[in-house]
Amino acid sequence: MVKTIAAVPTENGWKYLQQLCKHWSHKLDVELGEKSGIVRFSEAVATMSADDKALTVEIEAVSDEVLERMKNVVSSHLDRFAFREAPLPFEWQAA
Repeated sequence: MVKTIAAVPTENGWKYLQQLCKHWSHKLDVELGEKSGIVRFSEAVATMSADDKALTVEIEAVSDEVLERMKNVVSSHLDRFAFREAPLPFEWQAA
């Protein structure tokens, strides 16, 4: 398994996290907690948390190829919900 993490500065992280989890809950296994969410894809897991300054996204995937694809999937979906401040500045770091 390979991992990456990004802390995205935004005051609306919790709102975006909720919207994304609700969006994906129709087709994927999603857990929405208090200020956090987990989305399970077939080959990856995205774990997100939010506070009043940032949205933190961690992705764990079965391969580098899947990890790269999932970084694009997650960031593009979040940018759709954050259209007023998109594109969000994702700076992915190895975890």
